[in-house]
Amino acid sequence: MNGTFSVAGEHPPQAGMTISTVSGLRGPAEVTFFSLGAGTDISAEAYPVPRLYVGAGGRTDFSLGNKGNMAHTAVCEGELLTAPADVLCGMASEGGSVYTEIVPGKEFTMNQAVKPGEVLKLADLVPYENGSIVNLDVASGETMKFVVMAFDEGTGLAPHSAPGDALVFALEGKGVIGYEGKEYPIRAGENFRFAKGGMHSVKADGRFKMALLLMLEQ
Repeated sequence: MNGTFSVAGEHPPQAGMTISTVSGLRGPAEVTFFSLGAGTDISAEAYPVPRLYVGAGGRTDFSLGNKGNMAHTAVCEGELLTAPADVLCGMASEGGSVYTEIVPGKEFTMNQAVKPGEVLKLADLVPYENGSIVNLDVASGETMKFVVMAFDEGTGLAPHSAPGDALVFALEGKGVIGYEGKEYPIRAGENFRFAKGGMHSVKADGRFKMALLLMLEQ
């Protein structure tokens, strides 16, 4: 993948089907893109480790809990849901939806602002600060780091190399990604992928918010 793209655009829902596509990001953590066709669902299952779900398009209805005591919540574009370990989790979509599933694989630390089972809008986690870049670790561990950043107008990150494969989620406004000597405009709802060792930079075009999923190799 070279240049900006959209997870929802690359993996549109197909009628009557649920489709899972391995992202190709290299590292111990697992990242998968899911698309649910209108009226389809994935049966509730429990897993031994927590999972993070980032909405990419449409509305995904999640069921969380134990048999006879399931809570229901919806995840839309730019929103995050953390499913706790050993708790049943199922998904369904009435009109079709796309989301990214992140499985850290080992223990990780969640920011106290993120409560398991609650949906939150990623862009709301960080404010803009005049002349500054605001950075908040949403989840971090030995295998991955998931960060939300807010760039004030005129701010940016100087070129540097990625220590592992990474995926950018543009959340609000517009920015410009510099990658291997080229510039790529990016706006809310779009994504960009870095390869390990890839030289990249970020600068705001106005005010800009993004999330970054960074894979950490062991």
